[in-house]
Amino acid sequence: MLSPQELQARARGLLSFPVTPFTPDNEIDLPRYREHIQYMIDAQPGALFSCGGTGEFFSLDLNEYKQLVGAAVQQSAGKVPIVAGVGYGTRLACEFAQAAESAGADGIMVMPPYLVMAEQEGLYRHYHVIASTTRLGVILYQRDNAIFQPATVSRLAEIPNVVGFKDGLGEMERLIRIRAAVGDRLLLLNGMPTAELSAQAFYGVGCRTYSSAVFNFVPTIARAFFSAMETGDEAGCGRLLDSFYIPFAGLRDRARGFAVALIKAGLLVTGRPCGSVRPPLIDPNPAQLEELRGIIEHGLALV
Repeated sequence: MLSPQELQARARGLLSFPVTPFTPDNEIDLPRYREHIQYMIDAQPGALFSCGGTGEFFSLDLNEYKQLVGAAVQQSAGKVPIVAGVGYGTRLACEFAQAAESAGADGIMVMPPYLVMAEQEGLYRHYHVIASTTRLGVILYQRDNAIFQPATVSRLAEIPNVVGFKDGLGEMERLIRIRAAVGDRLLLLNGMPTAELSAQAFYGVGCRTYSSAVFNFVPTIARAFFSAMETGDEAGCGRLLDSFYIPFAGLRDRARGFAVALIKAGLLVTGRPCGSVRPPLIDPNPAQLEELRGIIEHGLALV
């Protein structure tokens, strides 16, 4: 288990969020999950986020969660940091945080509280309580109903084990102000859907770490894009955006929840099936699967 400071130092660059495989009976498939974790580890991400949004955290009960986080930790064996998603109301989030720590995770990513829109003081108290219930490094996640003012992030950054801030909102001015408020105290992560589409904008404000969902099924494309970003190869970025990421995002936007469902569909198309998504998400239809297959083939032709 890494210390919060060690997690902050290691969870950089290209990160990813493994899907959660399910059997035909809609039970978690731990053997397949271990295989998938190993496949991703072999592609050398900076960290893996078990049971996050792409991992369908919303659909998991606490027992399933414990098994999955524990399996990810065991499979990684320290090669790659494992960060576990937590969420819901404050008490449930604390239970998940404690379960993640017991399972040996290196950190937690705290997703927005369930349903409610809160004032800044309420958000502060929610995240403060969660951070106080664990020794693990804590990454805040801004999106949906958890939108932070810079002063709130600055207050939370004073908590010793709060080490990161993941942005899924995409408001550059707000992010610049947050960065100015916390300096280098927090690791800033680009957590936008299909983060490669916004990576250049985030790089422009000094945020050079991002999570790639497509890393699940086309790690070679994800790696090629990250390499182009790191070396300033704008032409290379542009080719991959035009051939793969923009068409993929166009398909993603056809249905609610496809940001997750298309990742599992991508694994199916590339010969590494991980089952269907759980309700209320839906799987793509056969025509959409064929469209996805063409997008993947087009992207792979460039790497």
